[in-house]
Formats: sequence, C-alpha cells, structure tokens
Amino acid sequence: MLTNVERNLMTIEVRNPAAPDEIVATYDETPLDKLDDLLSRVREAQTRWAKTPQPTRGALVAKFVDALEARAAEIALAITKEMGKPLAEARGEVAKAIGEARACVARASAPIGEIFPSQVPGTVAYSTRRPRGVILGINPWNFPFSTPMRKAIPALVYGNAIILKPASLTPGAIALMAEVAAEILPSNLVQATIGGGALGQALAGHAGIDAVSFTGSVGIGKRVAIAAAGHLAEVSLELGGKNPAIVNDASDLDKALDQIMASAFAVCGQRCTAVSRVIVHRNLEQAVVAGLAARAQDMRPMDGAVDGAKIGPLSSAQQLDDVAGFVSRAVAEGAVVAAGGKRLASDTGGYFYAPTVLSGVTRNMEVARDEVFGPVVSVIAYDTVDEAMSIANDVAFGLSSCLYSERTDVVERFVAESESGMIHVNAGSFPENHLPFVGVKDSALGVGGSNGPSTIQFYTTEHAVYRRAGV
Repeated sequence: MLTNVERNLMTIEVRNPAAPDEIVATYDETPLDKLDDLLSRVREAQTRWAKTPQPTRGALVAKFVDALEARAAEIALAITKEMGKPLAEARGEVAKAIGEARACVARASAPIGEIFPSQVPGTVAYSTRRPRGVILGINPWNFPFSTPMRKAIPALVYGNAIILKPASLTPGAIALMAEVAAEILPSNLVQATIGGGALGQALAGHAGIDAVSFTGSVGIGKRVAIAAAGHLAEVSLELGGKNPAIVNDASDLDKALDQIMASAFAVCGQRCTAVSRVIVHRNLEQAVVAGLAARAQDMRPMDGAVDGAKIGPLSSAQQLDDVAGFVSRAVAEGAVVAAGGKRLASDTGGYFYAPTVLSGVTRNMEVARDEVFGPVVSVIAYDTVDEAMSIANDVAFGLSSCLYSERTDVVERFVAESESGMIHVNAGSFPENHLPFVGVKDSALGVGGSNGPSTIQFYTTEHAVYRRAGV
C-alpha cells in the first residue's frame, strides 16, 4: 500500500508503453473534496519544520536522499515500466537526481542574507530569508523522479512542505518518494497526490498553496499560472524547448555528431532540452546528414526493460500519433526523410517510432518551429554565421542551445547572443548537477524552481531588517 497518498474510489491504471496490454500498477486518485483537509495537515507540518535550524534540516534531508538511493533499483524499474525509457537511462536519471540533491543539501549551511551599510547612525541593516510555506510541485511524465526531486529537495532544505503531483502516466516514482519520506521525515511534510488536470488546477488555485513549481507544456503552464495568480502564489514554470545545435566547423565531426545524437535521442527525444534542430554550415550539410542518418539507422527501439536497450518506446499512443503527424506534415512541406520516418510494428503493440532524421528542412516549416517531443531531428543548412544565429533564435522557445566551432569569434558571439537559458559550446545539451536549470522566452517564467543557488529566491521570501539600540 502507498504511504502519504490521499485516496478515494476513483483509480488510474498505468500501462507499459512497450506493451500497452500490461497494467503496471493501479493508483487511487486524490479526492478533490479532501484538499482542504490535506492542505491543513501539510501547513501544520510546515510550521513545525520551519522552526528547525536550516543545517539540521539539511542533515535530515541528506538521510532522506540516502534512503532514496538505497531504493534506486526499484525506482528505476518503476520509471522504465511506466514511462518506457531504457533501464540504463532510468538508472542514470535516479543517479543524477541523487547527485543534484546532494549538491542542494550542501547549500544548507550557506549564507542566506547580506549586511548593508545603513544611512542612519547606530543602525545595523541586513537582509534575511524565511521559508515560503507550502509548495506545490506539478511534474511531467518524461523525468518522473528527477523533476520532483529538483522541486522537493530545495523546498525541504529551505524549510517548506511540498505537495507533489505526478503526471497520470507515471505516478510510481513519486509514490515511492512519499513512502521513503514517511519513514525519514516528519509526518505530512511530503505529500503525493494522484490525479489528472483537474487536480492540478484545483491545487494551483487553492489559497493554501504559497508557490507553484510546474514543469510541462506551455499551454498547461499558462493555465496553472492563471490559477495561482488568483491568490498571488509565487510561480516558477519550466516549459518546452526547440533547441538548436549549430555545426559551424568541427575539428572532430564524428565526436560532435555522437554528442548531438545523444542530446537528440536520449529519452526517445522526449526531453525538453533535446536537440531538435541541427543548423549546419552548407559546406558540412551532406556529411552531417549522412552521419546522423547512419547513427539513427543503427538505433533499434525496444522494450526499455530488455538488457542492452538503447532507446525505448514513446510514452503513449497520443505521443506516437503526435510524432507521426509532425513527420508526415514535414514531408508534405518538402522535408526529406534521411532515416526513420515511420512507426515500427511490434508483437506487443508498443508505441515504437523509428529514430528520424529530416533533411531539406527550412526555418519556416512547422517541424522547425514547434516542439515535436519525439525521436526526430531536423537539419537546416545556412551560409553565414549571421544566418545561423538568426535561425537558432527565431523560435518562441529559449531553453538550451549548442555550438560546435573552433573559431573564437563565433564562440564569443554565440555565448553573447544565443537566446537560451543554458548555452553549450562543443558539448551536448546536458546540465550539470550544481548549475541552474533555466530558460528564457516561452521556455520559462519566474526565478529558478530547480537546480542551482538561485533556487533560494523561489523557495524563500526576502526580508530587510533595520536594527537599532533601544530608544
């Protein structure tokens, strides 16, 4: 039985995307009419937790992280069974989440304020921070463990309670987190809630929520922000991406293409930081298309639980239809399928799609502008650096970008002008554990609710103190 999961008679069946007839687990949904009681209990837990010294909180959260690590194999299997990614990727997700958590816990004893010179004699002026309160973390299905960990760990370290809502496709990892939290942390401090969009909207709009950290699509993120604005809750949105990799020149093109492939096809392309546009100098276009296509053709999608699986299924029938639709419309617009471009039949009826490379793509095609969220890479040729930067920035999103070049002038321009929150030079689009995970434009709203030192701005409130001797 699941601990710390609110229940009623409504249930959600979760199926294996590699074999949709297989029911992996059944979860009870959180009753909407019980949210007031839930929020009351969480508020009481948070009030007590906030009084615990921050270094002490950090030490207890570290034990929580250790206990989660001890169940890493179980968490990884739940991820693979519910979401479909290969076990190797699921284990990598868990390991990275643990690493990020420890980087956050290390900040538990870091300074949280500043001393200022005062204009008034005899006055000591300084700033300090307090826990924000009760945090709502709404999570996506593609990283069902690492994303809620990015929300829960800083929330706890900085003295908050947190309510976690997983995507309906992948509740297992958060349910396991809640079980471990019940064993290690004070009661009701971490709560898992199960349900669909109606639950997320009801929680975001509840006056008992002090801040909402949302990761998901732009459309749903906007609805969450509107709901939270009704009671002026702080909001952090981590949204989509249409991430470019510019290949201007490369001393080792094969190494660059290996990195691009990893960035593009990890998690079957269902990653907000996935490279989806390869913007290549026309002199290298043929070599890049041929190299990417050969690598894509060597990838064999299979059940993620099978030993040696490198790429798994898409997460749902809807995702499969969406990806197939993007490719079909791209071809109708004039794109050429250099590799893949088709659904893959399987004995289990799994949601498999061939890793796809599209050449002949132009900047105005739908596939070059909108987020596909699948194993599809579009190759766009350019002639000048001016043109490359224009193409890279000419989308609504601004999450992650990559450049492959040995030219200092091109690198400096890219770093200065790339409209992305995370900028990579001669490296794939993978964030490090201790750095901010940030976006600009339609990729994000609000201060960081995820990795890095700036998380303190979201999970705490700032206070200015003016202190004098008695009058």
